[in-house]
Amino acid sequence: MSTEALQWFKSTYSSDEGGECLEVATTPHTIHIRDSKNPAETGPTLQVTPSAWAAFLATA
Repeated sequence: MSTEALQWFKSTYSSDEGGECLEVATTPHTIHIRDSKNPAETGPTLQVTPSAWAAFLATA
C-alpha cells in the first residue's frame, strides 16, 4: 500500500510545541509511523505490527 493513500494523524504522544511530532496511520495489520517534518511520499516510514505498537505505547 502506498503511504500516500493512508489516513495520517498526529500522534497523541507528540507535543504541541513542534520539533518532536510523529504521524501515524493504521491498516488492519500494520501501524505506519513517520516524522511530521518529512511527510512526503519519499520520506522514511517505519512499519510495525499492532502488537509491537501496543508494547511500545505500554512503555512510554
